[in-house]
Order: sequence, then C-alpha cells, then structure tokens
Amino acid sequence: MKAQAQSKFDLNSWPSKHIKLLVGFPAGTSPDLVARTLAEPLSKALGQPVVVDNRPGAGGNIAADAVAKSSDLHTFGVMINGNLTIAKLLNPQTPFDPATDLTPLSLIGTAPLVLAAPANSTQPPNEQAFLDAARQAGTRWSYGSPGVGTVGHLGMELLKAKTGMAAVHVPYPGYPQVVTAMLGGQIELSMLPPGLALAQARAGKVRLLGVTSSGRSTLAPDVPSLAQAGVANFELEIWNGVAGPAKMPPALVAKLGGLLSEIARQPETRQKLFAQGWQVAGTGPEGLALRMKRDTATLGQVIRDQRIKVE
Repeated sequence: MKAQAQSKFDLNSWPSKHIKLLVGFPAGTSPDLVARTLAEPLSKALGQPVVVDNRPGAGGNIAADAVAKSSDLHTFGVMINGNLTIAKLLNPQTPFDPATDLTPLSLIGTAPLVLAAPANSTQPPNEQAFLDAARQAGTRWSYGSPGVGTVGHLGMELLKAKTGMAAVHVPYPGYPQVVTAMLGGQIELSMLPPGLALAQARAGKVRLLGVTSSGRSTLAPDVPSLAQAGVANFELEIWNGVAGPAKMPPALVAKLGGLLSEIARQPETRQKLFAQGWQVAGTGPEGLALRMKRDTATLGQVIRDQRIKVE
C-alpha cells in the first residue's frame, strides 16, 4: 500500500502541509539548535511551516524510530551520528536499523573531539611524549566519557587499539561531570567537544593533546591532529545529518537533500553553525550515505572487538 502511494507521488504538490523536523534531544541542545537553524530557511524555500518537534530519550533513538516509522512524507529528523550508524550494533533491541530503515538526506555539520588532559606541570612536556608515556607498560590511567557507546567512549577505545594505551573507562552522566572529574584528579584523559575543550584550555585548566580529525580543524586551529602528534591513521568526528524514512520517492530525496545541502552552505547558516561548534559539510544524500557506511564500519569494529553493549 505504501509503495503504491509513493508510486503516485507528485513532487509538484509537495509539501502539502507543514514539515516536522524531529529531534531526539531537549530544546537548547546541539541537535536542537541545528534543527532550528535549518527550519526558517527551509520553510522559506518550501513555502510551508517547518516545526521542530523535540522527542528526547534513548540517546536520540526515540525520535529516530519515529522518523523511520513515519509515512506522511512530511516527517524527517535531525540526528547525531550514533542514531545513523551504530544504534543497532550497540543495542540489538533498538527498534530500527539505520542502514535499512532511514533514508540519508544531508550531512549538515562535523566536528572533531579534542583529546584533553589536566594542566599538570608534572606531565610530559609535549603531545608526543605524553602519548608515549600513556602507552608505557605499567601505565594505568583512566579516561572519562559521557556514557557507554558515546563517541567519546568509542573514540578512546579506538585510540587505545591504535596505540596500545591501557586506560580504563569511567562513564559519567555528561561532559560537565567529566570535566569536574578531570580537574579533581579522578581521571587523566577525555575526548571533549572543541568548544568545551578550548574554554577549559584558555582558563589554564586542561592541556589539549590533539584533535581527532585527520588534520587541523578550523574549530581548534592551534591544536595539532592526533595523527600529527604521532597516532597514525587516526580520524574520528562527531556529526549531524538529516534523514527520512526508508523508501522515500527518489525525486523527493533529491529535492529535499539538495535544498538542505544548499541551505547549510549559505553564508548566514554557515556562520550560525560554526558558532554552535560545527564545520559545515552540506553534502547531499550520497555524502551522508557514504559517511554513515564508513563510520559504521570503523566504530562497529571497536564495538565488536571490545564487546560494547548498551542496555
């Protein structure tokens, strides 16, 4: 029935009502701000209201599942990379599969994480020496993240796999608690979002060892990449994208994906997203699909090797 309805899809009469952008996190969070940044120019382009609908819970998976199950062709989602890649790998009970139940529309913005350590004068003097010390036999450091299965957790496990570092994971409810633990001496390392890392570094509270992108990032231009600091072939970013349900009409995928990528690249939107901590990607459906496939493979390997599960 659904396939029959879509075969009769008329692009010229779409949209016929308001568009909903579902967000799996509360108002004021990063995905919410991205959705609201896109909503106004998208509404102008389509001639219909675009409503941001916050449905927080399960790390964004409640909203992602609602998008996957929608059938009105007017409901889409602004999602983080976890929803679009490893959700099912982390928890087999997740009610949707990103690879089969969602249609990629546009990769909006990306950002590296920043490997940070307390600003302690007794630590090795440079990034290379610090990382060498961290992987010394007998070194038993710990690192913090905002929870099992987050990119901060999986990124550190990937770093451990590439360096031989033996650091123990300590999960916290969120990044504020991670920073508090670091400053209090309970943990030695964490991968932090750039804005938070730079603010703490400017205050003299942490030192920044490297960004997780392949090269330097415009979000933290003075910080070398981990590859430059001596970790070969290391690349990891957080990102957000817009997706719809599976089996969307190809003409709608092309139109909406093209509009979203164009809006993301507009100077005003680019400036707003940068202020929120994102480097604009602004790709179409193919770009997001490729990123989903690549990151699912990279992080999926970490999940399988470390047998990481989220209940």
